[in-house]
Amino acid sequence: MKFLDIFKMKSETYDKLKYVALVFLPIAASLYGGLAEVWGWPYGTQIQTSISLINTALGGWLLISTNQYNKTKSST
Repeated sequence: MKFLDIFKMKSETYDKLKYVALVFLPIAASLYGGLAEVWGWPYGTQIQTSISLINTALGGWLLISTNQYNKTKSST
């Protein structure tokens, strides 16, 4: 098993993770960060930054997965 094989996933899984990365996590980070500022909730910056870092890693994983898929598709 090659290292990049860990990035292979079913199309349905990819679509769900892409939705999470493009829609859900950015909304969650902005919403909590903004509400924490307005209402004095704890750890606003830390939670917002953590969500953004998770989203960045997820985006990288999805990019590698897409590249791997395109390589196998073009080689067949």
